[in-house]
Amino acid sequence: MEIAIEELAKSIVALFIIVDPIGNVPIFMGLTSNMSREERRKTFETAIIISFVLLNIFALAGQSILSIFNISIHSFKIAGGLLLLIISMKILLHGMWEEKYLSSRSIGVVPIAFPLLVGPGAITLTIVNIQTAGVLITVISVIVVLLITWLILRAIEPINSFLGETGSVVISRLMAVFIAAIAIEFIASGIRFML
Repeated sequence: MEIAIEELAKSIVALFIIVDPIGNVPIFMGLTSNMSREERRKTFETAIIISFVLLNIFALAGQSILSIFNISIHSFKIAGGLLLLIISMKILLHGMWEEKYLSSRSIGVVPIAFPLLVGPGAITLTIVNIQTAGVLITVISVIVVLLITWLILRAIEPINSFLGETGSVVISRLMAVFIAAIAIEFIASGIRFML
């Protein structure tokens, strides 16, 4: 029981760090700046629903997808770790993860749900979690993180005002360091099992 709670806590914290809803607050505000409060609320609700569906699809079918392409979980950990490391470096150097293309009609799906909330890092972590922690812990961690994210998005305007530009940059860069550490752990773990 203690091990399960520890695994769940670890899974929630790692996924929350990678999803990074607080660090992304200024980006979300910028993407929805031309929307009314009601439109913004609907956009964020769409983003949370799509994120939940995507993460659960990868959690439940991720291993099958890997099997189809004959990829081991250890190779996927190394590849995902390298990808996470690149993302963290981009955030550290440029202050954010940028997407150039925006679809005005489906902004809640692209880029908010994917790739900002559910990007390569979250997908990698979810597939790895299903192997290491099991289905129940993975699904619970997805639900908890997306619930917290939904609450943050509901209060996005006061959070954005409170953080200010400097606070947003500090949080974004701090989260990038944690993402880099998770990436190194993925790479090291994958290499250990392959040797």
